[in-house]
Amino acid sequence: PAPAGLLGDPDPEEAVSDDSSRHGGRVRGFPHERGNWATHVYLPYMAQEEFLELLELLVSRARTYVPSLAAMEEFHLSLSQCVVLRYHWIEPFVRSLRERLAAFHRFFCVADQVKVYTNQNKTRTFIGLEVSAGHFQLLELVSEVDGVLEEFDLPTFYKDPSFHISLAWCVGDLSGRLEGQCLRELQNIVEGFEDSAFLLRIQWEQIRCKSGNKYFSFPLR
Repeated sequence: PAPAGLLGDPDPEEAVSDDSSRHGGRVRGFPHERGNWATHVYLPYMAQEEFLELLELLVSRARTYVPSLAAMEEFHLSLSQCVVLRYHWIEPFVRSLRERLAAFHRFFCVADQVKVYTNQNKTRTFIGLEVSAGHFQLLELVSEVDGVLEEFDLPTFYKDPSFHISLAWCVGDLSGRLEGQCLRELQNIVEGFEDSAFLLRIQWEQIRCKSGNKYFSFPLR
């Protein structure tokens, strides 16, 4: 259960379970342990109807190569890895994030390059839209988030990150099927989609931190 008195918006769907069959075959990156809270800092993206239409086209085409692909239901751009916080670290962690991120303004990115990714232990494959403009501002945000992570002796973000919004995923390392011809076809869909240049120019308005079943928001100025 969520600790009483902890600020943030709860996620009623959160469950403490390691049964991968309940999550489409996904496997935890680390085992659940009572008192450990999986924590992630990211920029949320609220998908519009046109974006979902583009997503449907991309997933439909990609499924001709990998039928098990599932479309993402929520979209974001990561500013941290998923790290483990002890309960008593959450409040000071969020406070430090809020202080470091307070000066940042809203900004735009362009995410229009289709790319294939796998997670670190190769248990999942993703199709994503990589950022082609706005990289500098994202690195500035990551630098501040990394500073907070270092305060708590937690892993910082990847070196030379490929900032992206994940669109679809499947279990296992199936990157070989999706790269090459499939990737070229998906990129052609993006470039040929009506108003894609406008659609994939995204304004970021807030940063979020999810810790366990709690959400914390940090509006950009």
